[in-house]
Amino acid sequence: MAVPKRRKSKAAKLSRRTHDALTAAGTSTCSRCNQAKQPHRVCSNCGFYGDTKKIEVKGA
Repeated sequence: MAVPKRRKSKAAKLSRRTHDALTAAGTSTCSRCNQAKQPHRVCSNCGFYGDTKKIEVKGA
């Protein structure tokens, strides 16, 4: 079984973890109601995707 011979330094550990940060999800605006939504998704406010109504939204 392979076991590390030496302890990894803090610098080596932190430089390995530089790619682990989370990024915020991208947002765009709905062309119908101008609410923020994820790109390429049905708008949860009005139910439209592009020019066609895809889902029925309660309260709208």
